[in-house]
Amino acid sequence: MNIRQLQAHEQPPMDLLLLADPSQKLVEEYVQRGLCFVYTREETVVGVYVLIQTRPETIELVNVAVAESHQGQGIGKQLVLHAIEEAKSRGYKTIEVGTGNSSLDQLALYQKCGFRMAWIDKDFFVRHYSEPIYENGIQLVDMVRLSQDI
Repeated sequence: MNIRQLQAHEQPPMDLLLLADPSQKLVEEYVQRGLCFVYTREETVVGVYVLIQTRPETIELVNVAVAESHQGQGIGKQLVLHAIEEAKSRGYKTIEVGTGNSSLDQLALYQKCGFRMAWIDKDFFVRHYSEPIYENGIQLVDMVRLSQDI
């Protein structure tokens, strides 16, 4: 496993980041404010995550994405666990993550990594995205917020 923080001179892997969030505007905004980490395999970036400080002792995992050709190999779980350890090493006490009500695989992954459901931001995706998004045959409407004390 080779996960490292993206250097200031490196461009973030927008193709991967847009897999997890279809709004280029939102992705660009949070990548600029956050810490971007990449998972490389044979010098090719195949995974990414972004952390953003939201409160003094709280950090949020705002994007986790794995190239479609590398999904199902446990890379997403490695990225989430790395993000938790990175947050701990930086002195944060809580890590949060949000995902869609229809993001069934992501909801399972976050819970397997120790996150617990905290609250629901109703109509989040209706308010922030101009086009409807569907996953697993379900419209993405609400943001399910999860957190973990670390």
